Amino acid sequence: MPPTLTSPAPSAPTDDGDRSVLPFAPRGPVSAAVLQHLVDGTASGHTALADAAVVACDDIERDDDLQLALFALYASAYGSFRTLRADLEWDPALVATRRLLENAFEASLRRSVDVPALPAPTADAVARALFAMTGAESGGPSLSRYLARKATVEQAHEFLVQRTIYTLREADPHSWAIPRLTGRPKAALVEIQSDEYGAGRPDRVHATLFARAVRAAGLTDTYGAYLDDVPAVTLASHNAMSMFGLNRRLLGAIVGHLAAFEMTSSLPNRLYAEGLRRLGFGDDVCEYFDEHVEADAVHEQIAGRDLAGALAEDRPDLLGDIVFGAAVCLEVDDRVGRHMLDRWSRGESSLRAENVR
Repeated sequence: MPPTLTSPAPSAPTDDGDRSVLPFAPRGPVSAAVLQHLVDGTASGHTALADAAVVACDDIERDDDLQLALFALYASAYGSFRTLRADLEWDPALVATRRLLENAFEASLRRSVDVPALPAPTADAVARALFAMTGAESGGPSLSRYLARKATVEQAHEFLVQRTIYTLREADPHSWAIPRLTGRPKAALVEIQSDEYGAGRPDRVHATLFARAVRAAGLTDTYGAYLDDVPAVTLASHNAMSMFGLNRRLLGAIVGHLAAFEMTSSLPNRLYAEGLRRLGFGDDVCEYFDEHVEADAVHEQIAGRDLAGALAEDRPDLLGDIVFGAAVCLEVDDRVGRHMLDRWSRGESSLRAENVR
């Protein structure tokens, strides 16, 4: 029998209630002002607040207030919450704040993430370089191996909660690249995304499979229900791919990000499924992870050569950003794993609020 988990009440209002209520709580003055503007149209100087906060911030990549503000601005573009007014998506003040935060976030990532030497701009050379990057051992502990062998039910619960921020919207950040590509790279991305979206079968959409897993584990699958609970490092992981996807000038980075994402998916998902079954979860939880073991083993070949490699051949000027995007994917996602393992090693929750039981 699978373990019975207590489903915590969402720590923020969901989209089913009062549309005037913020969908999640601010984490500081910048996110408070941005959310107020997105909900009721009141512009309360968030650009100036963001400018001052960026100057004073030691590390924007781990700043709760600034990462949540950026997440909220991206959520408006995705249409993640009905409480965020659709007519404000391109409001000039909100766009100005988003650009300010993006510029600071991108600059920080370019400083903090190590990028290897660039390969030749050929499909084979780029694919080999990406496989070398994604196959390299980080030297640190592995979240997937820990979940497979040591994690408790409570830690598995937290793992799923952390994953809800991206995986309930799986594939969407990378799909922004489709209209910006042509020829071989476009065909390759559409092939990958078709699988991500169920290949015409709504019940096989990967985000839907994950939602079923979350429900079967005793959690709520309402998007954003756990936003108040995840740390800035988790928001930063999602924000990085959103920034790459939503900015046409970063087309190479979102392609490189997807390539690294697909190349590092198959084995970890097999280990996640092993760990969840070890803890007593059934196929209704593990199906999502099982699906990715086979699918992403195919996707990694397409992403490395036909997508990233072909784009480098067609657009050598994007080679640097392709490798940068891949490096960001590996480093930022690794930070999320390190955060979880560090907290668990100290007997602490990896979440911001101790409401997962």
